[in-house]
Amino acid sequence: MKNLKWNQEGLLPVIAQDYRTGEIRMFAWANQQALQLTLETGYAHYYSRSRKEIWKKGETSGELQRVIEVRVDCDEDVLLYIVEQNLNRACHTGERNCFFRNIQGNRKLRPLPFETPSRLEEVIKDRLARKPKNSYTVRLFLEGEDRVLQKFGEEAIETLIALKNSQKDQIVLETADLLYSLILSLVVKGVAWQEVMEELAKRFKE
Repeated sequence: MKNLKWNQEGLLPVIAQDYRTGEIRMFAWANQQALQLTLETGYAHYYSRSRKEIWKKGETSGELQRVIEVRVDCDEDVLLYIVEQNLNRACHTGERNCFFRNIQGNRKLRPLPFETPSRLEEVIKDRLARKPKNSYTVRLFLEGEDRVLQKFGEEAIETLIALKNSQKDQIVLETADLLYSLILSLVVKGVAWQEVMEELAKRFKE
């Protein structure tokens, strides 16, 4: 902490990034005490410039942020909290993150590519919990586990054929179908996409 470059108010900007999806959840500020509390407790603490006090994220709303890791930028004047968002709604407006609209004011934003698998997993779990009518996911699930796994096998074969035929557009389409079927199969089996990604991450050489 002694190398950090605090501003004239004794603060550093903090970006909170989701460990599971990779999305930026929010931006806030921290002073030395807030950072120390974050490191000691494992939960995100920030400093409110308007209230002139430290606050623990989610203390009243339940939207706690468990901090997996704290990273520092190259200039040592910005912090990055890698967090697990407790209830999946980081913004005080009720949105999942604070960056829910673009500069034109459009709120209907697609997930960024790196978010997509985890966000798709969320949608699948939501479909299976609510069971809306006319949902392909629900219909396939209700046909039974064997049918879900069979569908994954079918998509794998179709993806292999596309790869063999070197048809780029078809490869993209079939791989997207394959990933959907894979994630659905993992959900049915109780395996989180995060667990798969963590296993892959372990294989990187230091």
